[in-house]
Amino acid sequence: MTPAEPSSLRVLVFGAGAIGTYIGGSLALAGHSVTFIERPEAAGELRKRGLRLDLTLDKRRKARQAYLIEPSAVVIADSLEQALRYGPFDVGIFALKSYDTASALEEMKPHAGRLPPILCLQNGVENEPALAADLGEEKVIAGTVTSAIGRRVVGDITLERLRGVGIAAGHPLSERLVAAFNAAYLNAQAFPNAAAMKWSKMLTNLVANATSAILDMPPSDILLHPGLYRLEMEQLREALAVMEALEIPVVDLPGTPVRALARVARLPGFLRPLVARVLGKGRGGKMPSFHIDLHAGRGKSEVNYLNGAVVRFGEKAGVPTPVNRLLTETLLALTRGEVPLEEYARKPERLLEHLAP
Repeated sequence: MTPAEPSSLRVLVFGAGAIGTYIGGSLALAGHSVTFIERPEAAGELRKRGLRLDLTLDKRRKARQAYLIEPSAVVIADSLEQALRYGPFDVGIFALKSYDTASALEEMKPHAGRLPPILCLQNGVENEPALAADLGEEKVIAGTVTSAIGRRVVGDITLERLRGVGIAAGHPLSERLVAAFNAAYLNAQAFPNAAAMKWSKMLTNLVANATSAILDMPPSDILLHPGLYRLEMEQLREALAVMEALEIPVVDLPGTPVRALARVARLPGFLRPLVARVLGKGRGGKMPSFHIDLHAGRGKSEVNYLNGAVVRFGEKAGVPTPVNRLLTETLLALTRGEVPLEEYARKPERLLEHLAP
């Protein structure tokens, strides 16, 4: 029996970045009504050229070239107030960088009563509580994206690795979202334990992310360096210890065997070359997000919302997290310009000497 087509959704997407364009654009291609909110200058650009999604990697689509979504096929708003004129909406897609959550909430709070439930696809484990505190628990659905999406410019993305989307079960909208996402080829899966889903995704985000930014080295080189490999495994072991103290299990995510990663963190060091190849392949050839933010000079880093979150929850649970603390404090110092980038660039021993013997 063929499952029924999910009813059409009215979707509000906060930002036409990599994830917002991928999710919102895929839903638009599947026939849903989608409104994007972007900064005025970016919104003006998108109104002229529309969106471009290169999804040729997904063979199910049988697409030989990128999809072009004409400006008339979606709504491009330059403020939340303007976007809400096209409502009411069934769901909001929230996939901003974690360091932009506070400023976004300042704009959202005056309109909280008119906002739909928000599917939060951000990295980190503290965004959903922040949204819930200002919008209400019933307005927040935890989610995560494991597919790798490259962004050329605003509204122009490439699917680089197809994995999927996790959506927390239990919300009245959860089943409908999973059905709609799967009909749009997004490989959605429901998770009964939202905390396990979010913390498991955070484990994958930690690998060779902060070290890559600090040392200006690709993940493959970091994982092949004996000392840095030990550092990487220790930061994972700290995070796993915090999860255990909080009674949060590790779960596999769409296309992502996170439980295997947890086992790897506890493997003997002599398996490093094999593990490094596997993890390096999973990271792909591009530099991680922390590196991109630091070396683009944005003055912001998500390290405080990933490694820093491990430190904060570790303090509450009585679990020491010295490696995550070192990575957080060092990368934040570089981001703020308190330490010059060349201090650690391609100098692994300079970073490693800060670790206790």
